[in-house]
This record gives sequence, C-alpha cells and structure tokens, in this order.
Amino acid sequence: MRSELLSDYEQAAANAAQKIFLVKDGKLDQCDAPSSLKAIAAANGFDGEQGVLLAGEGGTLLGTGDGADSFIYAAAAERLPAGDYVIADELEGEAATLAALGWLFGGYRFDRYKQQKPAAARLIAPRNANLETARRAGDAVGLVRDLVNTPAGDMGPAALEQAARNIAEECGAQINVITGDALLAHDLPMIHAVGRAAKAAPRLIDLAWGDMDAPKVTLVGKGVTFDSGGLNIKGAAGMAIMKKDMGGGAHTLALARMIMSAKLNLRLRVLIPAVENAISGDAFRPGDILPSRKGLSVEIGNTDAEGRLILADALALGGEDAPEFMVSLATLTGAARVALGPELVPFYCDEEDLVSALEAASARVADPLWRMPLWRNYESMLSSQIADVNHISGGSFAGSVTAALFLKKFAGDAAAWMHFDLYAWRPKALPGRPVGGEAQAIRALFEVLADRYPSR
Repeated sequence: MRSELLSDYEQAAANAAQKIFLVKDGKLDQCDAPSSLKAIAAANGFDGEQGVLLAGEGGTLLGTGDGADSFIYAAAAERLPAGDYVIADELEGEAATLAALGWLFGGYRFDRYKQQKPAAARLIAPRNANLETARRAGDAVGLVRDLVNTPAGDMGPAALEQAARNIAEECGAQINVITGDALLAHDLPMIHAVGRAAKAAPRLIDLAWGDMDAPKVTLVGKGVTFDSGGLNIKGAAGMAIMKKDMGGGAHTLALARMIMSAKLNLRLRVLIPAVENAISGDAFRPGDILPSRKGLSVEIGNTDAEGRLILADALALGGEDAPEFMVSLATLTGAARVALGPELVPFYCDEEDLVSALEAASARVADPLWRMPLWRNYESMLSSQIADVNHISGGSFAGSVTAALFLKKFAGDAAAWMHFDLYAWRPKALPGRPVGGEAQAIRALFEVLADRYPSR
C-alpha cells in the first residue's frame, strides 16, 4: 500500500494537515468547507460528483455522489500528492474504520515491475477508527492483489509455496509441502493428475497454527497458478487473465494471516493444492476416470474444470480431522459470473447460523456476498454411467451450483462447510479498487471467525 495511516490524531491535526471535506451530489451548499473553497468549486462546476476532487486554499473537496460507496476516501488517496491529510467530518464506528480502510485501498499500487515508486499521502485516521482492524484488512487485501496480479511466469506452484512459507515464518506456523509423485504416495491422486503435465511439479501446501486443543478451522484454497484449460484448451481470450486462477489460494493465505495476526482462539489448518493446468503428453484427458482420496471414482467431463478436482482431494484430507468449520475458496466457475457478475460473490452453506452471521458481517464491512442454494435435485446432473460421479454436469445449467454440489461430496466429514465461488479480479476500476486482482469475502469471513473464536 502506498498511502499511510497516522494514529496520533491530536498532534498531526495540529501540524496543519490539509482538511478533506465531503460533498454529496448536488449538496455543495451544505458542505462545511470554507466559503472561499466552495466559491471556487461553484465557479468550476463542481457539485459533489462521485470521486471528483477539487483542491484549493483551505482544503480539498471530495465528491461522494449518492454516498453509497463506503470507500470513497480511496479517491483522495489515489490522487492527492504526498503530505498529511485529515477528514474534516466526525465519523462514528464502522464508518470511521471503513474510511481508514478506503484510504489504504486508494494507496495500493502493483509496482513490482516499475522503477518509479510514488511517494505516500498520509491520512490522520479518524478518532473513532479501529486502526488495527483497518491495517489488518488493508494488508490482507494488498496481499491478495499482489499474488493475483503477479504473472504466472513469476507465480508458479513453487512461488506460491514460497509465499506460504513466508507467511508461516512471519506468523510462527508450521508448514509441510507434498510435491510431485509423493502426492500419489500420500493418496492425493487428483492433485497429481491435474498438475503432472506441467514442468513445475504439483504440490499440496499444508500449513498449521494454533493450540492443538482449540476448535479446528480448515481453509482450502484453489491454487491453479495458470489454467490453459488442459487438453480442452481455452481460447486466447479465455487465457488472458488465467494468472488469477490461484486466487482461491491467495485469499486463503491472506485470511490465514489475518487470523494468525489477530491470534484468534482456533486451531488453523490451511490446505492449498498448487498446480499448473498445462498440456503435454502426460496431461489428463476428457473421459479419464480418476481415483480420489475420498474413494469415489471421478469421470472427467472437461479438463478445463480442473479446480474442483484438486479441491476435492484437499477437502477430503481436511475433513479427516473433523474440523468444526471448513471453508473452500476458489475461482471456480464462469457460471458464477453470469449469475452475479464480477463484484458479488456467491457462497454456499447449509448452516443457517453461519449464513446469518456472514450476511450481517458482509453488510457491516462492505464486503458483498450472496447466498446460493445447494439444490439437491441437481445432483443427478453429475451422474456418470461408468464412474461414481462426473465432475461436471455436461450442460449449461446451474454451473456454479453443480460445482458446489460436487465439492460437497468431498467435504462431508466437516461439521460445517462453506464454499465461495470467487472471481478475484476487477474488470472495471472504482476508487481504491483498480483493474486487476481483487480480494473478496475474506473481510466478512474474518469477522465471523473473530466473533466465534475471539482472540486469546
């Protein structure tokens, strides 16, 4: 993150930080900014349009439009020059924390491959903001964006493993990685089958943290570092952003770091099957029958639906510990985007208390989600004449639902399971949310976990 938060409100405010005044659309006359600044705004036709800035003597005006964007301060962080700034309005509770988080969002730049690094604009955080919460969430979002934005040439299975090792070392977690043909010896055949065609060996990243006697929570993230589609090869347009197909793994690592940094009272396990879905003479084929860790035989309907295969083995492994709560996060289906678009994340869960808690957290922290049904009648779409199950439905109906139903067959040993069908990408920019990799659902999920397993 390029922008910064200052916590010493009183001293920094006394040091002549420039004030930022909010202006709702059509409400310039109601703004508390100096009259000279409002006169300049009126002369320039500024009247509160969303994301528009006007700076002058006495402060900066920031247009909020209809006021619906909780992260509107990101627009100021994106454009203001280096210096100290303060929000003129008094903000309360969650609004103050979201304002601080929006400022951090606005400072994000993926500049790994750029020589020039812009200087930071610093915000004196609102009095009522929870800076620990804002910084933890900002760091998590930045981590997801950095991992997803990194090209697959620099973010293959080994690099994703290294990212996990870095977080394990940072947070005092244990990590074990099963690589290549050792996956077969450890009964993880579908992870091996999907990744065996690539030059970079497939692997399962297994991270553990927390007290052994604490409630068990397991996070499973899809780590396909590049998806060519396999032998059912994608077209050029379909492969354009497939570096993001490890987005589930990136989200899982970011959420895990939030959990560990907050020292939540739980026994955490993180499972990330990391593979590249490549093409070679050793690639798995449409029509193949794969064994699975769960014992079910799986008919391959399409090699471009590889993510659910690697997740299935990881979910089966995670379920063997009988965790109290297991979560899978994956960039799984185009059908989810057709249903809900790129910003709204579908999730699946049959535990009503968890659903209610997640929906409340989603609204509270502005992390949009939408519940989708695990509709049992659609299980027949996954039937196979020659295996226990086909991993795709073979038709265009209910693609996200049938993918979730497939995964549920492998997650049954967990007391409660929740699945998120992520996009992990933003095709259109908003303030603080540039085009590229994006974090979804994990801020709301963290709120649920923090409420259920408060810090020790």
